[in-house]
Amino acid sequence: MNLKDNTVAVVDYGMGNLRSVSQAVQAAAAGSAVQVVVTSDPDVVRAATRIVLPGQGAIRDCMAELRASGLQESVLEAAATKPLFGVCVGMQMLLDHSEEGDTPGLGLIAGQVRKFQLAGRLQADGSRFKVPQMGWNQVRQETPAGKPHPVWQGVPDESYFYFVHSFYAEPAEASQCHGTAEYGERFACAIGRDNIFATQFHPEKSADQGLALYRNFLHWNP
Repeated sequence: MNLKDNTVAVVDYGMGNLRSVSQAVQAAAAGSAVQVVVTSDPDVVRAATRIVLPGQGAIRDCMAELRASGLQESVLEAAATKPLFGVCVGMQMLLDHSEEGDTPGLGLIAGQVRKFQLAGRLQADGSRFKVPQMGWNQVRQETPAGKPHPVWQGVPDESYFYFVHSFYAEPAEASQCHGTAEYGERFACAIGRDNIFATQFHPEKSADQGLALYRNFLHWNP
């Protein structure tokens, strides 16, 4: 494949909401010089200038498919130097370990993935918390470096984004938490370090604010 100098590879390892993620990234790239490719070819991932790692379903299955597809090493190589955006389980995979299925992650961001423990607890309206959390929730932009992460540029603080998840990230370093939401307790929903940024929520299901995040990522130069 003949790739442009500015190419984003959406990694296809057999899991994840590929169609909606790729369509949203393509919409965010409209009118720019960015080429979007959906690929299961490790060499295309290596050649791309930035990477989107989606994920959906059980993390154990996602990790197994990433390894079996031959893409794990190319994703790790890309993550060492290139902008990478992890989405939903694609975010959880970046951490060291998940309680779901006692699953090791990629170890790109220090921390754990925890299960919501909300049994018997009530929301403000008297209804029970449901797991998974499913629906729109407000995201607070955290400022560990004194200002919001560049991928938040132009996105109003406390905007709403769409979530579907039973597990959440717990990064080891507070400096790597760039967004939080409240569901029974406050939890990290946007994490990152250096050239890596990731969200628990689905930007591709989050209307204009989600597209703004993808657009910012496509032009982010860490």
